[in-house]
Amino acid sequence: MTDARLFTRRAALLGGVAGGGLLLAGCDQLTHSADVQRVLHAAERLTYRSQRLLGGGRALAREFSPKDISPVFKPNGTTYPGGDDYAGHVDEGFKNWTLTIDGLVQKPLELSVAEIKRLPSRTQITRHDCVEGWSAIGQWTGVPLGLLLKASGLKPNARYAVFHCADNLDGELAKGGEQSPGQYYESIDLVDAFHPQTIIAYQLNGKDLPIGNGAPLRLRVERQLGYKHAKYLQRIELVDSFSHISGGKGGYWEDRGYEWYAGI
Repeated sequence: MTDARLFTRRAALLGGVAGGGLLLAGCDQLTHSADVQRVLHAAERLTYRSQRLLGGGRALAREFSPKDISPVFKPNGTTYPGGDDYAGHVDEGFKNWTLTIDGLVQKPLELSVAEIKRLPSRTQITRHDCVEGWSAIGQWTGVPLGLLLKASGLKPNARYAVFHCADNLDGELAKGGEQSPGQYYESIDLVDAFHPQTIIAYQLNGKDLPIGNGAPLRLRVERQLGYKHAKYLQRIELVDSFSHISGGKGGYWEDRGYEWYAGI
């Protein structure tokens, strides 16, 4: 089944449950319904198992040609993290921004953006599918996440990579409204973390990431929906459980009723 058909089926399911054209991102009451939760979790389990069974965890998302790149890659969610700290990094061109890799690792790492850019990279042209129903195609360049995790030396009990971001959704309607406040975070399992198309991106369409698209670093996990692609990355924590992190469901939106596995 193609990505497009999977996405259409998932959208139809969610739309049918809502009884109308409501978007998942704006359905606070809907996502707290017990009946809707059961349907969402059932769909999540089916998608997760299907991808693992059919692709063995290694199936690639479709890649496109340069002529397919969208004229505009729409920023979504937060487009500028607040606070003096982020503004200071912007002013100095992110030269002192670092990415920490810690948790269940043998050798914790702290890498500057410049150091990350010197590592082996991957460039891929892929389609970004948002849970709100729009898509865009962009060219991403970054370091394979698996390379960073191998360098950090995972401990045997590590199961998930958790991505901690500079983005605090502080109650603005455009950032989640009543579902805020909260520090944005996301997570994936190690199958997706070591997938060849999972990268820590620092370029979009051949240029440094724009602020609205997650500068200076963001996750690209190409076989999942857009809210999994965490922006403004500061830390990757390797864990064996989500229970000690925020709401315990593995992500900002997951803590508010979204699916943890958002495969397409």
